[in-house]
Amino acid sequence: MHCNTRCPQLIKNMALLPLLYFPDPKLHTVAKPVAAVDSRIRTLIANMLQTMYDAKGIGLAATQVNVHERLIVIDVSEERDQPLVLINPQTIWTSTETHLNEEGCLSVPGVYDGVERFDAVTVSALDGDGESRVVEAEDLLAVCIQHEMDHLMGKVFVEYLSPLKRNRIKKKMLKSQREEER
Repeated sequence: MHCNTRCPQLIKNMALLPLLYFPDPKLHTVAKPVAAVDSRIRTLIANMLQTMYDAKGIGLAATQVNVHERLIVIDVSEERDQPLVLINPQTIWTSTETHLNEEGCLSVPGVYDGVERFDAVTVSALDGDGESRVVEAEDLLAVCIQHEMDHLMGKVFVEYLSPLKRNRIKKKMLKSQREEER
């Protein structure tokens, strides 16, 4: 499931993609399946990885870069050299145990809060070469996969929070966006 040997060379020459920020309504778009793993998708993968690494993130869904297709890139490694590509991911198993995990999001910068997630998940997906894979994940990788798969369903992590917290975050984000536009 890890990126093939071409990815490191591709990443070096790719473009950074603009991120969508909460409360942008486009973040609520449900992603459609990727029809074919072709050169367009491989370029998108490389651009998303470059964008994620540049933003110091550990995961990025295509939805966050305004591409509404079922594609996720993740790298939870310390060295930031183990990219994981999930195309058309589907959950096939979840643990019964859950934990409250502190989460953040590239689309909601500077905001961190607790979200209840399954301790372990198993997903099936295509990799960057279009090969079918099954990924068994636990701990941080499991949390990241669930978080990014939520994006593909049009859900941002702040939607798990209370309406009061969510409204405070929305106001903070809108104020920050207005200040940046000046």
